[in-house]
Amino acid sequence: MELYTKYGYAPEKEAIARHLELIASGLEQVVSNEVLKECFSIMDLTTLSPKDTPSSVRKLVEKVNSFAADYPAYPLPASVCVYPNFASVVRKTRKNPNLHVTTVAGCFPSSQSFLEVKLREIELAVREGADEIDIVLALNSFLEGDYETAGKEILASRECIDKVAAELGRPVVLKVILETGLLMTPERIADASFLAMENGADFIKTSTGKVEVNATPMAAYVMCQCIKKFYEQTGRKVGFKAAGGISSAMDAVCYYSIVSTILGKEWLDKSLFRFGVSRLANQLVSAVEQKTVTYF
Repeated sequence: MELYTKYGYAPEKEAIARHLELIASGLEQVVSNEVLKECFSIMDLTTLSPKDTPSSVRKLVEKVNSFAADYPAYPLPASVCVYPNFASVVRKTRKNPNLHVTTVAGCFPSSQSFLEVKLREIELAVREGADEIDIVLALNSFLEGDYETAGKEILASRECIDKVAAELGRPVVLKVILETGLLMTPERIADASFLAMENGADFIKTSTGKVEVNATPMAAYVMCQCIKKFYEQTGRKVGFKAAGGISSAMDAVCYYSIVSTILGKEWLDKSLFRFGVSRLANQLVSAVEQKTVTYF
């Protein structure tokens, strides 16, 4: 039995397509400087390049530090997202602790390794300063139909995070990347969403940004519907993160509108909604300032 049926949910492709068309047609009525700044405030400003170095990561964080002085009317991004070996660089360089340290972990982006290796990387990332950990669903199990093993990996990651976080005396957020572009169907996206939430995800996230198809409005719509169903049945609010290919201000407004339409205004906050982005920051500032700004 499909996991999504347990929650009384079934993706209706035609209805989803219609609703997405309506959302797309109304974006010009949604966009405003206030909305664009809200989108800026929920960014996980990301660098996940083979060319990353301590110096380049430090430079990015220093830009965030100086942005607050140069553009005081703007909010702070939610976090800076890096590979786990750079967690301490972000933590030591940031001036404001409200700028979280996010790291990918668990053998990102493929999640192809031994569970023990994944958990050790997660543990080290938290010890090095990560406030938030983004892991990838074990597709090697999930795509085989072995939901039990895939779920146990998420739960083990949750338990690992909580153990170290308790020892360090601070909370740590777990985001689970579904890699929706490889799941292909709304039904599989729904199953992956519920599986991640059942096993302790604080957020479910669309994509790594490292495959051919990353975030799509359809995937976001299904994931948000699943979050709503899960909340209705369990009372637990799970966040949504869109990542991969979100490069324009109107891309951001589209996902903002999807979240607003399905989950409501209470989800329009960095505690429940994020963008994983590398290029979006400049586009949002440029749209507000109505001129090309290349800051980050």
